Amino acid sequence: MHPFRWLRIAILTLALAACSPGAPKDAEVVIPKGASIARAGEILEEAGLVSASSFRNQARFFGSDEPIKPGEYKIEKGMDAGDILKLLQSGKTIQRLVTIPEGMPSIMVWERLMAEERLTGEIPVPAEGSVLPDSYAFTTGESRAAVVARMQAAMDRVFAELWAKRSPRTAVRNRNEAITLASIVEKETAVPAERRTVAGVYTNRLAVGMRLQADPTIIYPITRGKPLGRRILRSEIQAVNDYNTYAMAGLPRGPIANPGRASIAAVLDPEANDYLFFVARGDGSHVFARTLAEHNANVQKWYALRRERGEM
Repeated sequence: MHPFRWLRIAILTLALAACSPGAPKDAEVVIPKGASIARAGEILEEAGLVSASSFRNQARFFGSDEPIKPGEYKIEKGMDAGDILKLLQSGKTIQRLVTIPEGMPSIMVWERLMAEERLTGEIPVPAEGSVLPDSYAFTTGESRAAVVARMQAAMDRVFAELWAKRSPRTAVRNRNEAITLASIVEKETAVPAERRTVAGVYTNRLAVGMRLQADPTIIYPITRGKPLGRRILRSEIQAVNDYNTYAMAGLPRGPIANPGRASIAAVLDPEANDYLFFVARGDGSHVFARTLAEHNANVQKWYALRRERGEM
């Protein structure tokens, strides 16, 4: 290298440093997809962080060949143009998450997404059972439709994987039936270890033509899956519709919530048991029975205990 080149680089470095003081504050910036170095510099200048010219010069003379990556970035006070350029090239974006719990109905998924002010655009309520419960990263300014698409693509992938490994014991014949039964299992038990057992009960009932008699299927047509907030009325138990499994044999017309991976796996590989009944203990778990006599005894026992605890 020419002996004076080092001197020129040193002088240029000092000049850039002099005209590019560190960021005066912490700030968050969004670099859109396809943004050029020049556009990124303008965004940084508009945010009051560094001048666009110093950022362009830093990229021109000292930046690596790595492109800048789109996303939302946290710029810390004191970072100069070079530091910011490295950050944008690293792709270390802010990870914002929206979480969909297992068993959340689609109306509540919609409400959660619409309440997230960093997302943009209108969306319809997703089809029930089409969203895989999980935590999903998003960027400020991203469309709600894009986030829903990721949620639904995740459900498609997981279902395809589990369906390929389904057991001959499963009672379901297609995706709608599988997601529908999984959504009932999801709403019926909060205990992960019980999912396959509950799935086995419903599989047994379907096999002998018994009604499923799942309380969540009564509630769904009333609230679209939101908590009822009161006891179920006798008239609601007797209501005839496409969901109430007290008034109809077989499965409802469709899912009553968005089931998680474990509940889908449970109905595709149910426990091989001979239970036909179960009753809640009051702590989220259940007691299972093979005969109606056993079940009635369990009901009396656990209802008495729950009354003693003031739960009923």
